[in-house]
Amino acid sequence: MRRFSLALLLLAVFAAPITATAQEDFATWLDGVRAEAAQNGIPPYVTDVALDGIKPLARVVELDRKQPESTLTLAQYLASTVSDARVTRGRELLVQYRPLLQKISAQYGVAPRTVVALWAMESNYGEVQGNFKVVEALATLAYEGRRAAFFRTELMEALRILAEGHIRADAMRGSWAGAMGQAQFMPSTFRKWAADGDGDGKRDIWRSTADVFASTANFLRGLGWQSGEGWGCEVRLPANFDPLAIGPDNRKSVEVWRARGVKKVGGGALPEFSGETAIVQPDGPGGRAFLVADNFRAVMKWNRSTYFATAVGLLSDRIGGAP
Repeated sequence: MRRFSLALLLLAVFAAPITATAQEDFATWLDGVRAEAAQNGIPPYVTDVALDGIKPLARVVELDRKQPESTLTLAQYLASTVSDARVTRGRELLVQYRPLLQKISAQYGVAPRTVVALWAMESNYGEVQGNFKVVEALATLAYEGRRAAFFRTELMEALRILAEGHIRADAMRGSWAGAMGQAQFMPSTFRKWAADGDGDGKRDIWRSTADVFASTANFLRGLGWQSGEGWGCEVRLPANFDPLAIGPDNRKSVEVWRARGVKKVGGGALPEFSGETAIVQPDGPGGRAFLVADNFRAVMKWNRSTYFATAVGLLSDRIGGAP
């Protein structure tokens, strides 16, 4: 009975809201953040506006510690990410923003349909950006301890963004982990890759569609996107295909795969690419197979998930008119 009571007590302690004592410790910790910001040239008025009145967010800590393990199959994942409704909306937006997208594509070398597909994947065309105050969420994660150094660096980058005048502190909203705006950039990604697409001198990935498109294309180009090439295609493997040949790091020319009996689903010739390609099966042995090239790898640097990269590729194809 005592052991059961102790367990209940420990559960209550860890489930309780952050206490007043922790709030006081947090205030002391914030003094260190202010000092570091000042050393990095961030004006005190910026840190005052950004940090005054913030507190550790128990919900952010909970989400960080209890991220659910994914149990989705590729089919289930694609059913939501590459749905008919999302494709239809993407095609409408491709037409609506065609002149802007063509301008961005000419500047950065990323096809309009790919920019729109990433826009859909990250924020459902800007509709789901997250409603956490980015500075407060990052401060919570930097103070809480798990991956503290990473999030403290991101917090400093967020303060620099505010100092540069791209967004107000109260409008800097994002996910619980600090991913911001319609492109869901972390602050360090924003500072390196966000671009001013509308020429107003700011990089506003929250409200400016032009900035979202330019930032997306600029980042993808920086990750190695090859202009004028596709990402890959779904393929059918022969019955005797060597399973050891499957994997993103087993790269060969299209000619080699063709000689081994790999065929494009739906017929037609395998696409040609300037670089080497690989065969991936996101669901593992027996699942759907895809021939993927450098652009698939570029998307995987954006999000290290074969599910995500496959969805971006298929969604971009369908938005561009593929059945």
